[in-house]
Amino acid sequence: MRPIYIFGEDETSYRFHEDHPFNPLRLELTTSLLIAAGKLSKSECVSPPLASVEALALVHDLDYIEAVQAAAAGELSTLKANKFGLGTEDTPIFPTIHEGAARLVGGTIHALDLVASGKAERAFHVGGGLHHGMRRKASGFCVYNDAAVAIAHVRKQYGSRVLYVDTDAHHGDGVQWLFYDDDDVMTLSIHETGRYLFPGTGMVTERGNGKGYGYSWNVPVDAFTQDDSFLTCYETVLREACEWFKPDIILTQNGADAHVFDPLTHLASTIRTFEQIPQIASRLADEYTDGRLVALGGGGYDWYRAVPRAWAQVWAGLTREAPYSGDIPREWIEQWSGVAGQPLPTRWDDSLYAFDHIPRRQQIEEKNWEVTKRAFWPFISNDRKSIYL
Repeated sequence: MRPIYIFGEDETSYRFHEDHPFNPLRLELTTSLLIAAGKLSKSECVSPPLASVEALALVHDLDYIEAVQAAAAGELSTLKANKFGLGTEDTPIFPTIHEGAARLVGGTIHALDLVASGKAERAFHVGGGLHHGMRRKASGFCVYNDAAVAIAHVRKQYGSRVLYVDTDAHHGDGVQWLFYDDDDVMTLSIHETGRYLFPGTGMVTERGNGKGYGYSWNVPVDAFTQDDSFLTCYETVLREACEWFKPDIILTQNGADAHVFDPLTHLASTIRTFEQIPQIASRLADEYTDGRLVALGGGGYDWYRAVPRAWAQVWAGLTREAPYSGDIPREWIEQWSGVAGQPLPTRWDDSLYAFDHIPRRQQIEEKNWEVTKRAFWPFISNDRKSIYL
């Protein structure tokens, strides 16, 4: 069964301003790259529906939703805007702020609904992954939390147990806190340590609360983490999460800001990490959820060099193809070279780029491995613990 690709041009209405790092141009760059490479056809792109207020209210307070609507109409006072995290440098107000954000939520609801209902095995909503949105506050470029709303929807409609896996360089705080007391939703976030980076959370000791204790796992890796360490931590902790939680569906957030080119973070992954993450997720979904896997985009602020290649590889994983390799299609380079204002990548991998030597590599890898084990150690059986002794 062919995966569903969710993207519509109306999703680009979620645009703060031209100089804002969160630019929906990334969605067009990724989709056009897949089309140019012959991996996707335009006819396969499914435009997302608009999420209703009722759907948004599954996780967001109604007065917050009303504030976003008022902001879109230019009728929100500065005092109320500040109360709800709107009108800030990170999340400025723009005329389509409600509709644009609700459209992104609608896409993720549609993706998870298709898979939970059995109408599709897999889906990719490239515009999703706004993981910082809180119950009643905008945060970190995110107005509504599409992943959380969609998870709440499939919990209500189908009773599906969802494992949410977040590999954005920034901690997936909004999704974590919204399900922190829930034992039917597990959140797993692998991110740069909050000692250096927004939102400053995601410590290994954040394990859930009440009946949700044990259903929140965090792996805060050190700054300058490279491919081998990130991938080892990822595959290990994701397998343990699947083995322990036994999910019905895996939902992945695939932020591309762990790439060494990213201007907002301090990790040092190359495109190899983004080739392998979806391949690993795909294999584990086949093993633990009968293939049910939904993927989202997320962060990523090197719009031209890193994000399109990274997110295109998510599609490769969903379709069970090997990572794309070789030359980038000339058609795509010619399409975007006049807009980019910088040289575009000519290969799928990073073999033509030179990266600075990373100091303390061994110490970083050893520290990351210890943090990874601490994330799952209290919850796995002694038999499984013996694997790591």
